[in-house]
Amino acid sequence: MRRALCVLLAGAALALSSDAHAEEESKPRDRRETPVVMAIRRCTNAVVNIHGQKVIRASAAAVMGAEAGRQVNGMGTGVVIDPRGYVVTNYHVVEDVSEVRITMADGTETTAEVIATDVRSDLAVLKIKTKGRLEVIPRGTSGDLMVGEPVIAIGNAFGYIHTATEGIISALHRDVPVNESQEYRDLIQTSAGINPGNSGGPLLNIHGEIIGVNVAVRVGAQQIAFAIPIDQAIDIVNRMIEEHNEQRLGLGLAVDGGPVRGDGAKIREVSAGGTAARGGFMPGDRIVEVDSKPVSDKLEFGLALIEAEPGQSLPFVVQRDGSLVSVAVETASPRLKVGDEAELLAWQVIGIRLQPVTGVAMQRINSRVKQNYRGGLLVTEVRKSSPAETHGIKVGDVLIGLHGWSTASMPELQGIIQKAAEQEQLRGKFVIIRSDQPMYGDLRLAEVPSLRNR
Repeated sequence: MRRALCVLLAGAALALSSDAHAEEESKPRDRRETPVVMAIRRCTNAVVNIHGQKVIRASAAAVMGAEAGRQVNGMGTGVVIDPRGYVVTNYHVVEDVSEVRITMADGTETTAEVIATDVRSDLAVLKIKTKGRLEVIPRGTSGDLMVGEPVIAIGNAFGYIHTATEGIISALHRDVPVNESQEYRDLIQTSAGINPGNSGGPLLNIHGEIIGVNVAVRVGAQQIAFAIPIDQAIDIVNRMIEEHNEQRLGLGLAVDGGPVRGDGAKIREVSAGGTAARGGFMPGDRIVEVDSKPVSDKLEFGLALIEAEPGQSLPFVVQRDGSLVSVAVETASPRLKVGDEAELLAWQVIGIRLQPVTGVAMQRINSRVKQNYRGGLLVTEVRKSSPAETHGIKVGDVLIGLHGWSTASMPELQGIIQKAAEQEQLRGKFVIIRSDQPMYGDLRLAEVPSLRNR
């Protein structure tokens, strides 16, 4: 009897266990699908992880809590702002990185090219090499943030890709000094866990919209981290892209737009010397379409132009006096000053555009590198597949010497190129200054037959 009771009780316990398991299975899964889960899911594919070997500079060391001058495997995060693969990150993530390597959310690995940078604001725009179209980060606004509202950070924390952390907005409008020459202004302070590698990644609101770009942590503190407000970041990115496009295309357009998608792209000014004036643009026109791509804000306008080629005819659609008007504009040919043979030769033979470094800037460079260079030429553009790109010369480098001669001015550079061509000595050493460090390399000049036949 007692044994039967035991068996009976065991059977009852088994039945209860089965019933409990069935009840657990029947619980709706959406109870666990909290707003945080859905916010992360909404944007995770628009976050990329950035890797690359670099030398830690003083400014980055202050942000990362690392030792300045040490060579490390750098890491950071970026957010996709255009389906063709354009990404925003922090400048210090890609500073001095020779090759920017990207890991996508699905594990796909590729590389990226640095398109534009702004050292002062610590932002950069990259272009990922991708064949398909990428998901774009949903964009919110930082104009109505509240202290105490929940936020989420996603990033490549200590190399652990796509790490998600949660916190709140701790404070707004924080100014954070980095060193004597750099200070972040008007930042969002958050308690979300942000670590080295999170730099450049998104700070999200509870809807999964980016409201900030994570930039720094307070070394030695807990739950004190900072992000650039997204409205501020978009304004800076717009300016960077606008300058990049103007240098290449010479449209002569000044466009207004708000930080929020849908604010439009309205022409504020048309320069008399630009190609847009000749094409018939007028102040007050609202740009609706560029090269068959719809435009809903200033960022979309800039990104629609970013891959246009100099000398190309571009079709636009603008809204004027309530009507849609089609306008075709011939973009400027690659910028070369009329009669400036030195600039022409630098572009043809080396693949770079240059401008002389001012005396004050040269004094500053000499004091940092402890040299006494007479002068130098700042690299402002590098042509794709050119000798300069092949041999690692980048925008921002200062050319100090070539083929054993000083390049303190454009006429001096012209003489060096002509002499090398006439003597058929196309290979020689170059000297550049990059990030206050002299760097050396071998450069083979492209052949220009007309130079040898003089």
